[in-house]
Amino acid sequence: MSPPGRPKGEHRSAQHEGSPVIRTRVKICGITRVEDGIAAARAGADAIGLVFWPGSPRAVDVAQAGAIVAALPPFVSVVGLFVDPAPEHVREVLAAVPLGLLQFHGHENALVCRSFGRPYLKAVPVGAGADRAGLLEYAARYDDAAGLIFDAPPSGGLPGGTGRTFDWALLPTDLPRPLVLSGGLDAGNVGAAVRRVRPWAVDVSSGVEATGPDGRARKGIKDAAKIAAFIDEVRNADVRPS
Repeated sequence: MSPPGRPKGEHRSAQHEGSPVIRTRVKICGITRVEDGIAAARAGADAIGLVFWPGSPRAVDVAQAGAIVAALPPFVSVVGLFVDPAPEHVREVLAAVPLGLLQFHGHENALVCRSFGRPYLKAVPVGAGADRAGLLEYAARYDDAAGLIFDAPPSGGLPGGTGRTFDWALLPTDLPRPLVLSGGLDAGNVGAAVRRVRPWAVDVSSGVEATGPDGRARKGIKDAAKIAAFIDEVRNADVRPS
């Protein structure tokens, strides 16, 4: 997901008429079923996310993860998400599942993140009272990350996937690594998010989940139509800049 050849610290600016379109990458996170991984790939997702934190309702074990990865077509990246993991747990997963990138959503320092021999993404929490200077200082600790994921503050003990947005105006414009936008995105707001922020990529989980008969989201169960609508809105925002 990190852009080859893109200068360190470059922040994407809005495109203008006559300039080439820079395609926003899309990651569908919290995949728990083979059919959902296939649906994401068919809709044009660049990556899927597999959650290996047992505290998440979207967590998978290595058997589930292996089946999902085996069913994917080529050229879809697989990202493994961890939260303050024991190093041996990450190594066990890597030995069993061919992950292309690691994603860390806890308090891991950069030394831990880079210790597994894979490119990594680090989540930057945008909590209450956050400001650009503080976010930039946090992000600077991970200057070798493949990308930095800005997400909404934790809710109910969950490190992400809360379906909550944050003030995009807080995002720094001089980040050391590519920006991945997350937190409360869905087909209804992702177009505006892409036009406003111009991130390298967007990351969605709860915003493309199925709804049960009771009207509640079925955590970990994706809706193929919502995935397709989400990616369509991203593509529309790429082609029709504001």
